[in-house]
Amino acid sequence: MTRSATPPRSRRESPRRSAAEVPEPRTPPAPAPQPPEPARAPVPWVASLASGAAVLLAGAPVASVVQGEAWIIHAVAAVAAVVAAGLLAHRAGPVVAALAQAVSVLLVLTVSFGEGTLLGFLPGPATFGRFGELFAGAGLQIDTSTAPVAATPEIHFLITVAFGLLALGVHLAAVVSAAPAAAGVPLLAVFAVPAALADLLLPWWTVVGAAAGFGLLLVAAGGLRGRLAGGTALVAGAVVLALGVGVATPFIGTAGRFAGGGSSGPAAGSIGLTPFTALRGQLDQATPVDLFEVSGLTRPAYLRALTLQQYVPDSGWQATRPAPGIPLPGPVQQQPTVPGDFIDVEITNLAFRDYWLPLYGEVIDVTGLPGDQWLYDTGSGTGYSGNPREEDGWHQRAVLPAPTMQQLRASQGIEGIGLEYLDTTGVDPRVGEIAAEVVGDAGPGFDRAFAIQNWFAGPGTQFTYNLQTAPGGGDDALVEFLTVGRTGYCEQFASAMAVMLRTVGVPARVAVGFTGGRDEGDHRTITTADAHAWVEAYFPRIGWMAFDPTPLSDGRAIDPPYVQEAQAELGGAEDALAEEAPAPEELPGEAPGSSPDSPQPQSPPSQAAPQTPAPGFDVALVPIGATLAAVLAVVLAAFVPAMLRSRDRRRRLSAVAAGGPEAAAAGWDELLAESTDRGAESPPSDTVRSAARRLVREHHLEADAQQALRTVVGAVEASWYGGAHPDPGRLDDSVRTVAAGIAAGSALSLRGRLLPRSVVQRLRARAQGRGGSSQDRERAEVVSQR
Repeated sequence: MTRSATPPRSRRESPRRSAAEVPEPRTPPAPAPQPPEPARAPVPWVASLASGAAVLLAGAPVASVVQGEAWIIHAVAAVAAVVAAGLLAHRAGPVVAALAQAVSVLLVLTVSFGEGTLLGFLPGPATFGRFGELFAGAGLQIDTSTAPVAATPEIHFLITVAFGLLALGVHLAAVVSAAPAAAGVPLLAVFAVPAALADLLLPWWTVVGAAAGFGLLLVAAGGLRGRLAGGTALVAGAVVLALGVGVATPFIGTAGRFAGGGSSGPAAGSIGLTPFTALRGQLDQATPVDLFEVSGLTRPAYLRALTLQQYVPDSGWQATRPAPGIPLPGPVQQQPTVPGDFIDVEITNLAFRDYWLPLYGEVIDVTGLPGDQWLYDTGSGTGYSGNPREEDGWHQRAVLPAPTMQQLRASQGIEGIGLEYLDTTGVDPRVGEIAAEVVGDAGPGFDRAFAIQNWFAGPGTQFTYNLQTAPGGGDDALVEFLTVGRTGYCEQFASAMAVMLRTVGVPARVAVGFTGGRDEGDHRTITTADAHAWVEAYFPRIGWMAFDPTPLSDGRAIDPPYVQEAQAELGGAEDALAEEAPAPEELPGEAPGSSPDSPQPQSPPSQAAPQTPAPGFDVALVPIGATLAAVLAVVLAAFVPAMLRSRDRRRRLSAVAAGGPEAAAAGWDELLAESTDRGAESPPSDTVRSAARRLVREHHLEADAQQALRTVVGAVEASWYGGAHPDPGRLDDSVRTVAAGIAAGSALSLRGRLLPRSVVQRLRARAQGRGGSSQDRERAEVVSQR
């Protein structure tokens, strides 16, 4: 007769089983007079402090993208708050600890940046409004600046939030989930983001700091803890290796390449940083930085770095892949046929580093550059390299185009130019209507280009030059700039004019570079304040001619000879019309020179009037607060299974230590969960003893763990069948010994830490309405009989 795997309800299992398999259950000892207090989980001081130190060390590259050192104070405050809250709330469970850490970051933000606080440290309604303003300001500053950005309260606020969330994520991975290797992902993010944004290459010590931080986390919180000496030596070796690389190459290369530019030589592609963003960052600098000294220049001229041919509505002018170019140094072309002034200039580079090589006019040849690093695209008029470079200087011969107004008027059509320079796909039709109204009956080509430039920058213009632009009203950005805001800087004006030219049939592109700079006698000095964008219009058999629609009033504007001719012609025509017009008859009591029908001077726009951002360049700022909240939710959600597993472990071990009716069942459930997490599940048909044998076999338990398992099995059977429950503290050591043996015999994978099988299966079973194992049913049946 075959014996059932599930024992009868009213009797225990047969005592005739082999003692070698599982010995007879022992009767629990009599209660001690004074039971020991339940064991409390130790506070992870070392792991918590190591996680905080790792975050700060990995964040060292922030120094390359934020000016000053004040940001360090805010970062340390946020990380310290998270570490302290995690230690204080550790025994309350992982969920409570994570909430306490999030609250601690909120308190740090309130104390440092809050307005309308309660008692000086509690956030009030006005505090969250202030936080929203800081988020929006930080987003705008990042969107319109280049590294290193100014250390404003907005940037410090963003750094505090970022380091607080990062410290929380690393703590969840390394301390709560006991998976320090998983913490390498957020640590890599905090290192990689500044590395990608930094204009200059990162110094070697930032790599050393990041390696030391991650190594410290592994040694203090990970599997290397049991082999401290070997782990420390391994991490020290990695740090020394990073230090050696840093010494051998003074800077670690972190700047981006052109798309597809993986070789060491020059490669073509698109840059990651918007040229207009770099331009705005240079203009925003409080103290201009000298970039070039130019000798041999006969008159002020535009120094072109690159040109932009592709316009994407609501995104702006894009830097596209240059065509395969002519190697530099070397000749580019013979003497150009365009009328102009020959120049032979020496350009000394003081502080300019980029993918682009700034050059003047129609280039003849370039010398003084290292070989195999630079190319020249004749179609776009751009010198470029595959990597950002900072050369000492270069020598250039070129022609500064200076055709006459009549020559340009005679050059009409689109002969010799691609249709991409007339592309207006997606442009709001109202832009074309405005352009048609501006040019009126002006002739094709030059007259239309001059009419649009004069509308923006000529006498009586309604447009204003200002670096400060505010968000628009939700309409098309380019239309709003042309009709409502009418305030911006060179990016807006050049962007708008180039699009308008295309709508009236004139091929156009945007050029980015520098104006003429400051005359120093024997040379001209060009600074970051001379960064500029202008328009180039194409004329058959002549080439690309510059037009500047920006209404500059600081003397930096450059009017080429053909523009000066048109201005003089327009001024003469206006003078002639003024002479022919009869003088108005003065009325009694009217001041001389006034007329009731004459237009009154327009008052300056109110400061409260909305201003538009860059046409086609500024996109709606994503609500950063909601984004960060979503990021925090994702981080917390990723660790929810691990947090649930940690909560279950704490509850069960607490029940075991407390003794009583639930102690044996809680200890047994914890051991089965440890086994399930490592992929060794107990089939539903297993009894307690068969499951115990499976634990020994699957996890290769040592002798001490096997003896402790016998004690646990005996206590479980005595509790379930005999009603003899363990006293407080009697079963605690045995359960912990078996759990340690399971951990030693079967390593827990990263997946097992983040997605424990015991938790996943329990949640799945609840969702499907399934019952438990035979052991669960056995326990329920025994309890129901009492």
